[in-house]
Amino acid sequence: MKTFFLATAAALTLAIPAFAQDKPKSLVTILTAPEAQTQLMAMVLAANAAQQGVAQHILLCGPAADIALKDAPETATAPQPPRDMSPQGLMRKIMSGPNNKVEVCAIYLPGKGADTSVLIEGVGVAKPQDMAAAMVDPFARVTSY
Repeated sequence: MKTFFLATAAALTLAIPAFAQDKPKSLVTILTAPEAQTQLMAMVLAANAAQQGVAQHILLCGPAADIALKDAPETATAPQPPRDMSPQGLMRKIMSGPNNKVEVCAIYLPGKGADTSVLIEGVGVAKPQDMAAAMVDPFARVTSY
């Protein structure tokens, strides 16, 4: 019986921090998917979390980073059902919120042979050490698409 009590107490001790934090302070979304529908759904979930008061930190890499371009492909800007939103359009709304950040991977622009002038206003370039810190922050949740 004593062993059962100790095991239960240990389990509860480990669970208390999870209950103490009912929602994270930030949501780190890493988006690499090339499909417009996946990109939009990632933005929908990020936008909904932002509406619940969770700061957004979105990292765009590979083909998904194209949604941050001033001259983005049509897949990034074309409205999609059911609400006629585009990945880039919803991303811009998220960016307008307080404490929300959108960045492209540090290797994205060099890989394209471009500089920050090709990005829409407000999109930055992630510093690997800062992105890693955001990902391991104990008050953050990380999603990846």
